[in-house]
Amino acid sequence: MHAELRDVILLDIETVATVGSFELLDERLKGQWTRKAAFLRREKDETDADLFNARAGIYAEFGKIVCIGVGKFVENERGELLLRTKAYSSHDEEDLLSDFKSMLDRTDPTTTRLCAHNGKEFDFPYICRRMLINGIALPALLNLAGKKPWEVLHQDTMEMWKFGDFKHYTSLDLLAAIFNVPSSKDGMDGSQVNRAYHEDKALDKITAYCLRDVVVLAQLYLRLQGQPLIDESNIILA
Repeated sequence: MHAELRDVILLDIETVATVGSFELLDERLKGQWTRKAAFLRREKDETDADLFNARAGIYAEFGKIVCIGVGKFVENERGELLLRTKAYSSHDEEDLLSDFKSMLDRTDPTTTRLCAHNGKEFDFPYICRRMLINGIALPALLNLAGKKPWEVLHQDTMEMWKFGDFKHYTSLDLLAAIFNVPSSKDGMDGSQVNRAYHEDKALDKITAYCLRDVVVLAQLYLRLQGQPLIDESNIILA
């Protein structure tokens, strides 16, 4: 297997608001969210509580990670390419992040590459911020302090698709559609995760959705490398 595939760790995160509603925030954070909501508001009748339910999860200051899905390319005894996935999911964010960090600490930071879709703008910095908030030292793969650009081995399928241009956000789902990668949007999409977590208590469903996104990411990564998709029989879900 080519090192380009062997050394990559594909990941996707699912995030939710830290608490189930705006009213449950402490007074200090309520004031901070009210200030942020003033910049986010598009409709006059949108309340701070409405915006909190819809948007808080995407901001590391007001959200938390409930699942990190990871994928790794491996080979079987016949030399066939396989994808092995694993989920780090928990209601306890500190435990989840500590387990994820332990996995990263066992890798070689000089060769291992992390890859996510829009990861450089969202997944990687979000994980770093939440680790620091939880008092967890950053693993070498995520600690960018003092590193030169060519020493940062992060990859981003959205950036790969840009080919150096300045187009705006291109969704994973759109790229999956044009490359004929089966969709992960089976009964859930990102806009439903916060409600599924806080109202339906459906962490298992969120975890399954996250792992499906990792599979789509892996298949897209292969297509962007000019390689064929992995057969579903060679995808090992945790």
